[in-house]
Amino acid sequence: MTDTTRPLAAQARDILLSLGIAADRIAGGPLRVVSPVDGSLLAEAATVSAGEARERIGRAHDAFLEWRSIPAPRRGELVRLLGEELRRHKDALGRLVSLEVGKSPSEGLGEVQEMIDICDFAVGLSRQLYGLVIQSERAEHKLTEQWHPVGVVGVISAFNFPVAVWCWNAALAFVCGDAVVWKPSEKTPLTALAVQALFERAASTFGGVPAGLSTLLVGGRDVGEILVDDPRVPVVSATGSTRMGREVGERLARRFARPILELGGNNASIVTPSADLDLTLRAVAFGAMGTAGQRCTTLRRLIVHESVRGALVSRLIGVYETISVGDPLTSDALVGPLIDEAAFTGMARALDAARAVGGKVHGGERVNVNGPGSFYVRPALVEMPGQVGPVIEETFAPILYVLTYRTLDEAIALQNGVPQGLSSSIFATDIREIERFLSARGSDCGIANVNMGPSGAEIGGAFGGEKETGGGRESGSDAWKAYMRRQTNAINYGRTLPLAQGVKFNVDGGSAQA
Repeated sequence: MTDTTRPLAAQARDILLSLGIAADRIAGGPLRVVSPVDGSLLAEAATVSAGEARERIGRAHDAFLEWRSIPAPRRGELVRLLGEELRRHKDALGRLVSLEVGKSPSEGLGEVQEMIDICDFAVGLSRQLYGLVIQSERAEHKLTEQWHPVGVVGVISAFNFPVAVWCWNAALAFVCGDAVVWKPSEKTPLTALAVQALFERAASTFGGVPAGLSTLLVGGRDVGEILVDDPRVPVVSATGSTRMGREVGERLARRFARPILELGGNNASIVTPSADLDLTLRAVAFGAMGTAGQRCTTLRRLIVHESVRGALVSRLIGVYETISVGDPLTSDALVGPLIDEAAFTGMARALDAARAVGGKVHGGERVNVNGPGSFYVRPALVEMPGQVGPVIEETFAPILYVLTYRTLDEAIALQNGVPQGLSSSIFATDIREIERFLSARGSDCGIANVNMGPSGAEIGGAFGGEKETGGGRESGSDAWKAYMRRQTNAINYGRTLPLAQGVKFNVDGGSAQA
């Protein structure tokens, strides 16, 4: 186990070397990897050239051509072995997530557990890739639908969940018969190197895995563009900002490739007069401040009924004033660092914009932890006069805007009145309020929770959202269908040739009729 008292760079190096990653991959490369915990340099990672990227995509395509013929339950065995490697190295990988992203040890371990959970889910799925038998309108005909592997799946992941998002996609893609090419965030390449090493260990135990089935492309935007534009990649899952997703989606549309987009989330919670305020307080605190506000499902808008606003907001202000902010690796602080200076600048700009339109800001100031190279902030609670200015946008930082409503229809209109549509929630004990929120006239988001915040999605449900969130779905339910191609089969087992829709077509020497 790594000595956690050593410098962060030494800890990261210990973990990577223990997994068999060559020293030259993390020293002397052009990509500087900085820990947000203290601003120190963790490594200088090697990157791939444009030519190397295209060559690796080609190897992935060749691997797919072989892997697609392996029976799906056998493919599931590889994912089971990957899950075992993740269990075996959970502590080390979780620590590396904390070093590279600035998450608390609990959240770092939780992210790896999420990977283990999706592996378990995918193993079971490998025996449940079901098709359909459909009733044919023609006598002595059978109509069926089946699913086949689609090809190479590109995965572009963001810094905030540097390994779990890859696993959401890769575990399903592998059991579906696909190869995977992964372009991680340039802010978090070390965790990607570690995961690739664990996959290779699982593949070695499995035996016979085609080279290139899981491929890693470490680099910048240019490498991502190569992946998005390559015609050998029919599906690309991209997680990040709406701006990035709009560019990716347009490029994929030009070649009729399939996007799975997981983009911005300007998530809201409605607090009704019937809400349990003690439960609400705890849920709001975690939803708005967990992971320093750097989750796509972070709570960013709190829509509170006027009758309970005073009681709830006064208590929330007290929590915001006393919440612990500090080094997540050496303290029990609940709020760790922002990823970098750009995130801090974006937060400061949003708070200035809120003040300019009449917002009252509580908190939001920078906190001196570990010197000038790191960016810690006190979470901000902002009482707004309405849903205006920066409230409409997603700022990837711990800012919670508080709005007031009188009727539930008004609250739902506020909830839905932003371009994003990822997650939402309602706090209520009145069943009519709850069911109204969950109805077709309620939340327009891909996720709608009751008596909990908008974050904390479980593996079993499909994850994703609507509108500018991109419409993609990953993880559970039937999200596996995005990684396969659908084929409809009509089988004539009779001796005549009836045509559909009653069409008649007679030719010399025979006839075809309804």
